[in-house]
Amino acid sequence: MNESIAELSANIDAATYRLLALIAEFDRREGWAVGGFLSCAHFLNVRIGLGIVAAREKVRVARALEELPLISEAMSRGEVSYSKVRAVTRIASPENEAELLAMARTGPASHLEKVVREYRKVGKADVDRAQRQQEGRYLQAHYDESGMLVIQGRLPPEVGAVVLEALEAAEQALLDSAESQPPNRDGPRPGQLRADALGLVAERALRASGTGERGEPYQVMVHVNAEVLANPDAGGECCLEQGPALSGDTARRLSCDAPVVMMTEGQDGSPLAVGRKSRRVSTALYRALRARDQTCTFPGCTRKRQLKVHHIEHWAEGGKTDLENLTLACSYHHYMVHEGGFTVEGRAPDELVYRTPAGHEVRGCAPPELPEDPVAALMERNADEGLEIGPRTGEIDWWGEPLNAEWAVHALLAHDRRDTET
Repeated sequence: MNESIAELSANIDAATYRLLALIAEFDRREGWAVGGFLSCAHFLNVRIGLGIVAAREKVRVARALEELPLISEAMSRGEVSYSKVRAVTRIASPENEAELLAMARTGPASHLEKVVREYRKVGKADVDRAQRQQEGRYLQAHYDESGMLVIQGRLPPEVGAVVLEALEAAEQALLDSAESQPPNRDGPRPGQLRADALGLVAERALRASGTGERGEPYQVMVHVNAEVLANPDAGGECCLEQGPALSGDTARRLSCDAPVVMMTEGQDGSPLAVGRKSRRVSTALYRALRARDQTCTFPGCTRKRQLKVHHIEHWAEGGKTDLENLTLACSYHHYMVHEGGFTVEGRAPDELVYRTPAGHEVRGCAPPELPEDPVAALMERNADEGLEIGPRTGEIDWWGEPLNAEWAVHALLAHDRRDTET
């Protein structure tokens, strides 16, 4: 039986490599964006049932393998396991992959994990450099000609570590709830998740002195004509206060569940009369929405945090602020139904229909059919690929000797120094 376990494991590792290659290609082409998924990891989470953390790891490893031909070749033949590849890809490069592959072939995965941990701890302190870093720190922000806020800066490492920690925590919060960034019309680009995380960090800082989930500790002022809210293509004012112009669709999204103040202005733009706030979903109505919908109502989306209230028929077009005309959507899918070309129609909660920009109804994904004998089919597929996999394919050259992690890390560092000198 032990031989059968070893042989099947090697076949699974070879098949896992093919899966990772497909994931890398799918992610590079951003095929997941077509169906309204937040990321490739979110697609894997919904489509094949991977946990979101495991899905993110799959995507990370898949991307890394594209730059590591030696490790890729070994895994494609079932010679190294996914656990080992997952470990070494955290520090592997085309320059050191041969050494890491040799370690993978002469020790268990636990040894590799320890070497990787120790290697990543290595660093050098430089007092003079620290002084230069303090003197060179700065942060600048300005709106560019396209209306985007551009942030540039240089931070000392200890301050940068705090910023990165905050961004990573915000990214984790967004990913745990499958929250993500709104893409532009050409599809998501790398770095958008971090940009969204920065926005979440800013919101949390401003909300720290708020009054709860529905509190309003800060305001972003948007000036927009009523005609633009009723018809995003209509001409009229639509801009941030003391900021750049916005699209009509963006104004509709921002005002979907926001305090709206009606203001009458004179011909010179001076305010003549200011009305009361209106069209804000009450706390009681919001609680009823949360109790009913619980998550974002976009098919396949399970986000529960930072949900936005969406008017199915916008209030500027006469839509009512009641339960049947309201639904909950995460920031990403709220963006998609306003600026991303997606639509939602029907009455909440049971008659909602989301459609893609092409007009296709968005549905949940059904699991694929499996062959009667999946194991035999897997081995047959590997054989058709020309792979000769047996019980000894993934065997390592190790006799139980303890790991000398210090020697292994020094060997990698010496290799790094040789590359630098070259």
